[in-house]
Amino acid sequence: MPEDRIRYDILAQEALRGVMRKVLQEVARTGMPGNHHFFITFLTDAPGVRISSNLKERYPEQMTIVLQYQFWDLKVDEKGFEVVLSFADTPEKLEIPFAAVRGFYDPSVNFELEFDVKSDEADEEHTVAPTTLHTEPKAETATDESATEETPEAEAEEGDGKGAEVVSLDAFRKK
Repeated sequence: MPEDRIRYDILAQEALRGVMRKVLQEVARTGMPGNHHFFITFLTDAPGVRISSNLKERYPEQMTIVLQYQFWDLKVDEKGFEVVLSFADTPEKLEIPFAAVRGFYDPSVNFELEFDVKSDEADEEHTVAPTTLHTEPKAETATDESATEETPEAEAEEGDGKGAEVVSLDAFRKK
């Protein structure tokens, strides 16, 4: 197979991270529109990630946050975003570079972006494989406050030591 000297995988990731950046910039400027809300999964050990030691201890590899009802001071720039969320009634400021984000999902319209990133032990840049874009017909999702950033169930749990495991949104749907 010929060597990809253009690095389309990196260009695609940068373009799709731009979609996420633009959406978050708009939300920071005007507020969350309609029923939209976001599940954002990121590597907690990636360069530039700043979270409290309590959160880092609880989520040493990966964490998923939800931006829906209770988030404050969302600020977005070219490199990443920062936001204040409440965990067990304690406000926590998180600073997350876009290069650390593994997934961005808006269940209100079933829009999902997945990124492959490496943790800070990696010697390459954070982009390692093509990005996947998923758009499907609108699916029924939970919209009550049980799926906000305050619930640990909304955050990715650690797997069997071989990396983090993605939690299905089916767990949050009302039965």
